[in-house]
Amino acid sequence: MREDDKAVCGDSACLGIEKREEIKSNPQLCAIEYRINRRPGRFPRVSDNAIDWERYIENRKSAVRCKVEHPYRIVKNIFGFRKTVYRGLRKNLNRLHVLFASANLYMLARAGGSLCPA
Repeated sequence: MREDDKAVCGDSACLGIEKREEIKSNPQLCAIEYRINRRPGRFPRVSDNAIDWERYIENRKSAVRCKVEHPYRIVKNIFGFRKTVYRGLRKNLNRLHVLFASANLYMLARAGGSLCPA
């Protein structure tokens, strides 16, 4: 996490992160708002014709996280960056920059876009 982060989104595996000792003891991490999704079984029952706002809010939180995690999936599965190669910090950073730029181009091509302005 960076120093200027105000909020962190996570899935239900991160429940209780704000209660951990290393988070409580660090003033920077303690000031961050943690937006963690609840487990699906923890939602209250709603009648058929009522709007389930809690599920809708959880769905919106998941949608934000999904948009962020999609480029990582492309880099791992399509370009094969699954394991760290010990080449030096600069070379690894350069490789990641190239892979994420390639992932952006791949997503642009899949969406039917082009690099030439219309």
